[in-house]
Amino acid sequence: MLLISVEVSDAVVAVRARTRSGEPVGCTGCGQLSAWCHSRYVRSLADVTLAGRPLRIDLSVRRLYCENTTCPKATFAEQVPGLTVRYQRRTPPLQRLVEAVGVVLAGRGGSRMLRILNVRLSRCTVLSQLMRVPLPPLVTPRVLGVDDFALYGDTYGTLLVDATSRLPLTLWEGRDAVRLGRWLREHPGVEVACRDGSLAYRQGITAGAPDAVQVSDRFHLWQGLSRRVQDIASAHRGCLPSALPPVSETGPAPVKDPAENTAADTRAGRHARTLFDAVQALTRSGRSHSSVARELGLNRRTVSKYARAHTWQEVVRRPPRKPSTLDPYLGYLQQRWDEGEHSAKILHEELQSKGYLGHYQRVKMAVAPLRRGLPVDEPCERPPSPREAARWITAHPHRRSPYINDCLPRLLGHCPELRTAHGLVRRFAVMLDNRDATSLPEWLDDLANTELAPLTGLAGALREDQHAVAQGIATPYNSGVNEGRITDVKLQKRLMAGRAGVPLLRHRVVLIAHLRRRYADPPTVSPR
Repeated sequence: MLLISVEVSDAVVAVRARTRSGEPVGCTGCGQLSAWCHSRYVRSLADVTLAGRPLRIDLSVRRLYCENTTCPKATFAEQVPGLTVRYQRRTPPLQRLVEAVGVVLAGRGGSRMLRILNVRLSRCTVLSQLMRVPLPPLVTPRVLGVDDFALYGDTYGTLLVDATSRLPLTLWEGRDAVRLGRWLREHPGVEVACRDGSLAYRQGITAGAPDAVQVSDRFHLWQGLSRRVQDIASAHRGCLPSALPPVSETGPAPVKDPAENTAADTRAGRHARTLFDAVQALTRSGRSHSSVARELGLNRRTVSKYARAHTWQEVVRRPPRKPSTLDPYLGYLQQRWDEGEHSAKILHEELQSKGYLGHYQRVKMAVAPLRRGLPVDEPCERPPSPREAARWITAHPHRRSPYINDCLPRLLGHCPELRTAHGLVRRFAVMLDNRDATSLPEWLDDLANTELAPLTGLAGALREDQHAVAQGIATPYNSGVNEGRITDVKLQKRLMAGRAGVPLLRHRVVLIAHLRRRYADPPTVSPR
C-alpha cells in the first residue's frame, strides 16, 4: 500500500492511500490468486482518533476478475488485512473499540463515551454493533449454578453460571422447570447443580440431568431458618421487653415507650388496626389468603402476616428513636422549664454556652411536650424488634457484642419458644461449621416436634429436599457465584434504565464478564 498524502485540519485528519498494482490477491469466493484488474474505487474508512482528531482513510482499492471459471464470482474487491473488512466502513481497531464501549456502557452511555473520543455514533448504532458481536462458545460446565433474579415487576428470570470458571452462561425470562430441563438435555455433562430451595429448579434439574447431584445452598438454608425465627419473635412480641436489664427498686421509675402508648393515635397505628380487623374478619369466615388479598388489594404476604398476628400491635411499625446530640442536655432543659424559662430561643442560647452544637429547631421540638404538660421525651432503652431478636439468636456467639450477651439470656429465660428456636439454630450452625449432615434427620424430627408453626413448616419443606440439603451442608459447593453474578445483572439493568430486552441483557451480561476476564489486572508479584 502506497501513501499518497496526509491532510491535517481542525476537524479531521485525512489520509489518502492506494494499494499496489500488479500484486495478486486471493478471491473472496474461491481463494485463487488473481492480478487481473477490473477497476479501482475509493473506500472511506473511519479509524481511531489521532492526536484527538477524527481520522479518515481514503483508500483506493482494486476490483479484480476471478480467473477461476468455476467460481460464482466474476469480480471481487481486494481486502487489506488489518485495515479493511467486507461491507465495513470502520477499521478493525475502531470496530473493536465500538463493541467494547457498547458492552460496558450500552446505548446512550456508549454513545456519549464515543463522542468524548471524537467518534460520533448514535445509541441505536452502538446497540446494533453490540448485538452483532457473537457470544463465546458455550462449554457445558461440570458444576452448574442456577438462580433466579427479578427482571421487572413480578416477572423473574433464570441465570445459569459456570461455578468453576465463575462466568455466566446464559439467561432467559421465567423460572419454569420445562425450559431448564430442556437446556440441560441439550447440554449434557453437568455433574453438580447448585440451587436454592425452588421447587421449579428442583424439578427441572431432575428432568434434564437426573444423574446430577443437587446441592441446596447453605446461605438460603440459613436465611430460611432466620426468617422462621423472626416469625416466632413476631408472634411473641410481648416477651421482647424482658431482654432489657431489670430496674432496681432504688433507681428511677421505668420510662414507658411513648410509641407504645400513642401508637393507636398515629397514622400507622390506625392503618394497622384497620387492616388487622379487615383481614381477621375475612379469614375467620374461611376465605383463603389469596382471595382476601385480591379483595383488599394487598400482597398475599401482607395478608398472611396480618392473619398470623394475634393483635394489631404486632404488625404496626415502630420506628426506633434515634440518639440525639440533645440527649445529654434534657435534664437541664427540664430544670430550666421548672424554674420558669419557657423561651426556646433563650434555652438554645444557654445550651450553646454549655457546648451544645445542635440547631435551634431541635430545642424547640424538645420543649414542645412541656408546653402541653407532658414530660420531656427522655431517651429510654427500647426492647429489641423481632428482627433484632432473630439476629441475636442466629449470630455466632463469638460475634455478639457484650450488650447482646447480657440481654439474650434474659430473653431466652423468659420465652421458652425462643429458647427452643435458639437451641435448634445452634445445632444447625454446628452442622454447617463441621460440614457434617449425619444428625440432619434427628434435627428435622426435633424441628417438626416443636409445635411452632414456622419451624414445623420449615421441617416439612426441608424433608422433601433432604438429599440436596445434606449435600449443601456436607459439600463445599454453594451458590455464592450465582449471587455475585445476579448483582452484576442488576447493575447492567440499571445502567440501561431497566428498559433492556432479554436478548440485549443476555449479550451484555455474558460479554462483559469475558471482557473483564480478558483485561483483568495481572497478578502482582511481591518482592523477595
